[in-house]
Amino acid sequence: MEAVHDHHAADHDHHQPSGLMRWITTTNHKDIGTMYLWFSFIMFMVGGAMSMVIRAELFEPGLQFISPERYNQMITLHALIMVFGAIMPAFVGFANWMIPLQIGAPDMAFARMNNWSFWILPVAGSMLVGSLLAPGGAAGTGWTLYPPLSVQSGMGMDMAIFGIHLLGMSSIMGSINIITTILNLRAPGMTLMKMPLFSWTWLITAYLLIAVMPVLAGAVTMLLTDRHFGTSFFSAAGGGDPVLFQHIFWFFGHPEVYIIALPAFGVISEVIPAFSRKPIFGYASMVYAIASIAIISFFVWAHHMYVTGIPLTGQLYFMYATMLIAVPTGVKVFNWVATMWRGSLSFETPMLFALGFLFLFTLGGFSGLVLAITAVDVQLQDTYYVVAHFHYVMVAGALFSAYAGAYYWLPKWTGHMYNETLGKWHFWLSLIFFNMTFFVQHFLGLAGMPRRIPDYALQFADFNRISSLGAFGFGLSQLLFLYIVIKTIKGGKKAEANAWGDAPGLEWTVPSPAPHHTFEVPPVIK
Repeated sequence: MEAVHDHHAADHDHHQPSGLMRWITTTNHKDIGTMYLWFSFIMFMVGGAMSMVIRAELFEPGLQFISPERYNQMITLHALIMVFGAIMPAFVGFANWMIPLQIGAPDMAFARMNNWSFWILPVAGSMLVGSLLAPGGAAGTGWTLYPPLSVQSGMGMDMAIFGIHLLGMSSIMGSINIITTILNLRAPGMTLMKMPLFSWTWLITAYLLIAVMPVLAGAVTMLLTDRHFGTSFFSAAGGGDPVLFQHIFWFFGHPEVYIIALPAFGVISEVIPAFSRKPIFGYASMVYAIASIAIISFFVWAHHMYVTGIPLTGQLYFMYATMLIAVPTGVKVFNWVATMWRGSLSFETPMLFALGFLFLFTLGGFSGLVLAITAVDVQLQDTYYVVAHFHYVMVAGALFSAYAGAYYWLPKWTGHMYNETLGKWHFWLSLIFFNMTFFVQHFLGLAGMPRRIPDYALQFADFNRISSLGAFGFGLSQLLFLYIVIKTIKGGKKAEANAWGDAPGLEWTVPSPAPHHTFEVPPVIK
């Protein structure tokens, strides 16, 4: 039987397509992971260009570059492209590359479906970007697509709805693939509780995606029928309720935040132990914390809706439930810090991005706790304080951890070491410009500047100028990353089998003798 199998394998290699067809038809998890990562970076640049337009408009008061309608279209597409086109595909790219390697699987469970779930994405991305060219322009509703505005918008809105459907299909197929791979294709001896934490976070994230993506699909389908088929799900005149849309949307939207954050936590849980030279502290508690975050994320959706007139008891419930989610998140932060405690630390670029993540994501978590308090949120709702909060969670959280993962695994992916000096430049420039852009927005929000407006009162001019300069700096710094990656792919110092020296392997699942001061092993009492 083996001989027959080998003959078929040789035969298969003989007919392997090359050039462009290799990428279009590939079923190799590494190729597909690579395509996800490149697609996400292209979308990141497109979404970033849109944010540059936003910040150029806000550089000083008065209308300068684009009309208010175009401004709102930029806001909407910037958000949709960054969330669905940049951050999510980046982590799916990591999942495709690393999960089979981490659990000892030959490939993903459904290799052809894997190819399809990727190739839907460029079509969906084109629908979103192309909606700018539709009559009347793209949807100008903000990424939340609230009716009645989204019911009355032009054709760009339909393109956005179609794009979102496609993105949801891709996510659901990818998730089925990840769950099946992890549950069925683990190597002998690789029990779930021995799995690297990155694989754990993706197992839980995939369940989240399957649970909430159909909810978003339902919401945008109801929008579509309200727009074209005479239904009134969200129209009060026909007996519907616009607030119903918000409930459905945020029942997807809040778990979505954790769909983005959990794989980020997984990457950080790989990087920090490697550069601390010791295993993660409290592995089991990390797994339980990831699971509890995922479960609680379903019970907090209406904290986005304190000003919609929900009953006071409802507001109180959502306030306490939201504060509860800080507990497992805190467990994770303490475990990361405990992992570094008395470790043999070194500060290569992946570790720098992981530490940047740790500080700034925690800060974003605290501003989230502030917004959880109903009375405070009623004042800060739809101000720049909210914008600052979620960019600390999304950019310093998800993006920084994606960079940590990219630098950490680049030697494994390319066989070459990246330029460490340039990597550190990329980190420090990103860190400084990120804080310059978004830290001042907390003050703008506290002073009452509303979000999604192209013009503002003179009192907000100074902070907006600082924010815009920071954004241009941050955007330019990301071109350095592109240069580093291309340079690494083309060549550079050969990566050794263990790229990070005496770090415990690229995966720390291999048992190593415990250091003499470990707290995992109880002391022997004589």
